Amino acid sequence: MGIKMDDPPDQMNLATLEKRCQQEMINYRKGVVYDDRYCLEIFYRALKKQDDQASELLVRSLRGMAISWLRGHPRYDSAMRYESEDNYVIEAFARLWNARHDKSTNFETLGAALFYLKRSLLTAVQDTLRFYEKQVAQLAEPGTDSPDEPVAQEEEDGRELWEVLQSFLSTEREKALAYLLFHCNLKPREIMQLRPGMFSDVSEIYHLHRNILDRFKRNMHQIRWRLSDEEKN
Repeated sequence: MGIKMDDPPDQMNLATLEKRCQQEMINYRKGVVYDDRYCLEIFYRALKKQDDQASELLVRSLRGMAISWLRGHPRYDSAMRYESEDNYVIEAFARLWNARHDKSTNFETLGAALFYLKRSLLTAVQDTLRFYEKQVAQLAEPGTDSPDEPVAQEEEDGRELWEVLQSFLSTEREKALAYLLFHCNLKPREIMQLRPGMFSDVSEIYHLHRNILDRFKRNMHQIRWRLSDEEKN
């Protein structure tokens, strides 16, 4: 009897691709010979073919690796003041999805794909720290900006801002959605892909989005007042 040959990766179903990719990832981490075609096929289906199941598989398979990168970040403690590990991982993948039409995501090796994802994660951390500093300046009353304050103070102000904003959001789903919409700049369909099961459909996301914006607008004076009060304490 002849030796049975595997189907080429582009003809495999996702379940088979997942098993093969997991094995090759183990070899990759060990530094031994590996075949990256299976993992790259998953990246290709998720990015270029926009296959929802492939996208979910990619997030599920690489979440642990992304968290290990995050925990090794020199500013991990500061980053955790503002967002959860899951939110940073979600944003890293969001940046990957948003760049799907870029030639830089035509990955030829597994190493290149993982490098891009890691860079997206590290940039997400950096941008998050800057984001909250910027929000403090925008919400502060005119004339109260202090651009020369130490970074540590800016990070503390950013943490206080997020705590104030969260107090106007009644559920964890609203808090998660605010982060995905305003910070990650994701579209409702992309949110449905990255957080399957959290929302019933796209229309619910639009409805919650309007509610969140209306609540912030109605309470803008109180938000500013509470931030000012925090500075005095």
